[in-house]
Amino acid sequence: MLLLLFAVQALFAQKKNASYKYHIHRATSLIKIDGIADEKAWVDAETASDFFMVLPMDTSRANVRTVVKMAYDNENLYLLAICYKKLDGPNMVESLRRDFNFTRNDNFLLFMDTFGDQTTGFSFGANAAGAQWDGTMYDGGKVDLNWDNKWISVVKNDKEKYVFEAAIPFKTIRYKKGIKEWGINFSRNDLKTTEKSSWTPVPRQFPTASLSYTGSLVWDEPLPAAHSNISIIPYLLTGVSKDYIANTPVGYKNTVGMDAKITVTSSMNLDLTVHPDFSQVDVDKQVTNLSRFELFFPEKRQFFLENADLFSNLGYANIRPFFSRRIGLDAPIGLGARLSGKIDKNWRIGVMDMETTDQPATGLPVENFAVLALQRKLFKKSSIEFFYIDKAAINYHQLKDSTSPVYSRYNRDIGFEYNLAPSNNTWTGKTILIKSFSPGKSGGDFVSAANLQYSTRKWAISWEQEYVGNNFNAEVGYVPRNNYLKINPVIARFFFPKAGIILSHGPQISSTYYFDTKFHRTDNETVFSYLITFRDKSTFAPVLQNDYVQLLAPFDPTNLGIAFLATGTRNNWNTAGFDIVSAPQHKLTYTLSTRYGGYYDHGKLLNISGDIGFRMQPIVNIDVTASYNNLQLPQPWGNTNFLLVGPKIDVTMTNTLFLTAYLQYNQQTKNINLNTRFQWRYKPASDLFLVYTDNYYIGPIFVKSRALVLKFTYWWNP
Repeated sequence: MLLLLFAVQALFAQKKNASYKYHIHRATSLIKIDGIADEKAWVDAETASDFFMVLPMDTSRANVRTVVKMAYDNENLYLLAICYKKLDGPNMVESLRRDFNFTRNDNFLLFMDTFGDQTTGFSFGANAAGAQWDGTMYDGGKVDLNWDNKWISVVKNDKEKYVFEAAIPFKTIRYKKGIKEWGINFSRNDLKTTEKSSWTPVPRQFPTASLSYTGSLVWDEPLPAAHSNISIIPYLLTGVSKDYIANTPVGYKNTVGMDAKITVTSSMNLDLTVHPDFSQVDVDKQVTNLSRFELFFPEKRQFFLENADLFSNLGYANIRPFFSRRIGLDAPIGLGARLSGKIDKNWRIGVMDMETTDQPATGLPVENFAVLALQRKLFKKSSIEFFYIDKAAINYHQLKDSTSPVYSRYNRDIGFEYNLAPSNNTWTGKTILIKSFSPGKSGGDFVSAANLQYSTRKWAISWEQEYVGNNFNAEVGYVPRNNYLKINPVIARFFFPKAGIILSHGPQISSTYYFDTKFHRTDNETVFSYLITFRDKSTFAPVLQNDYVQLLAPFDPTNLGIAFLATGTRNNWNTAGFDIVSAPQHKLTYTLSTRYGGYYDHGKLLNISGDIGFRMQPIVNIDVTASYNNLQLPQPWGNTNFLLVGPKIDVTMTNTLFLTAYLQYNQQTKNINLNTRFQWRYKPASDLFLVYTDNYYIGPIFVKSRALVLKFTYWWNP
């Protein structure tokens, strides 16, 4: 597999759109960010226009006209985008909230490859109502919107167009000193015409964020090294809480903490944190859990997010050697440091060290979490990465009380990962090898996995294989099952009618097989679907599925602990259903997914899930998710119903004043959760939060816990 990956890589080394160049010059006048392009600097700046259509088809120029200009001075990079309208009517936007959903908003985005590596970069933009979008780029075309930094922008609207004007400080981004060309592309989404367009041509099967398809931003003089930049972000928090189940007295919390961001070089950043608090982070979206394995919830805490691809994107969906949510799960974080960024054009490094506080009541010691990642660029975009992950208990002495928990003294994982990423993205792949070290565990303590994908307009073909040993241990990772071999082939074919309401259609077959290490089959899932995409971007897909499961451990199919099927029990069933996604250009949008078929122990399972969204743009956005599961099983389980409903109301009075209310009713866990958050961004990257949380027990309903938190953060540049 490695030889094949290297051979394929060598065939595709040339950047596709190298001939598309935008020449940027120093601004010839002061630029005021007001959405009015009346400065001499904009008159003198070069123009980029004549965009290419990407969706619905990538075979022509865009129908919706977009004009882009750029300039710079000693402090800022300036951007002007004039987005003309093709059809009458209001712009389509969800709200004024930052980091909006790209597919549900009229918007303009900028993608910058500031190191010329076609792998990492930055993205900035806004929707037609002025809500900002910013994020760091990784894996050659993905954007992490959790990154947040200082920059300013204004959007002005009239009947014919909207104008987006922005100033991005050089100290906000990272770039290579002395470089004279950046990779760059501009992307426009217009919902009324269902058109997505790009300055450079991008095949429709790839995102416009793909750094392989950027043109070049050519500077009239080499950029100097970025100015030293130190940001100190202290916070003050006060809160009150009450645990009604334990019937403890009202608890009061007054906490002070701090984050700091220090620019070590123009491409290297040091993050520090002391007593971090994440009370304002969005609550997890609950799900009905009918799985035999642990569920995965994504990281949302700001400290872990910049250059997160060096750490958290290692491995595969169910083989993640590092999962930052393990840190601070059982005890508060005391302090931490993280150095990450570019060493030079070929090398990136990430070093993280964090320490949690001890918990005398449970005997949990101080724990230290250390991670080292060193990545070397190969060819144009590919890379090989070495990593080391260490979790260690500090001065741990097991309590003499035999009922007290026993904690691990250490766990270490070491490995490497090779990422195949040719310039044209047709072939992509990854291979990883990991070995773990834990007390009392040896033999069968490693992981090996690889995948390879082939993507064109008409075909999508992939193969993935995994091996996880019986004693492999990743205590700071997410590896929900051990002792298996897995193969997963997928093939899809797309057809494009020349006329009619259907844009594309085609079948997809995916089959996932699990074996034990003696190559005895334990699970397999085969799914056949037929995806129909309409010209208004709505989709419909009928689905047929076959499942086989031989239980590796006792399992309650309701996950309620009522009764358990025995280890070795064999189950085989068929399922049918369909998925519907509505067109995004309407104020009312929806998704619907249904499945009906067999289940464990010759039972039946009906699942209906979906989402309804309604926007009173741009102020109010209402979103209701729901899931209903009906399990028909023999006794002692009988007929069981699980209803999960999650209405969410997002009110954005301005692009700096937000109110979010989120209610989740979960019948399986017998819990009602209410989370209400008020946010005032009184200065760029500085916030005031007021968060109220309630948890109720279902049947009968009574309060389990309640908390109110006030948090104040301030971004200070000394």
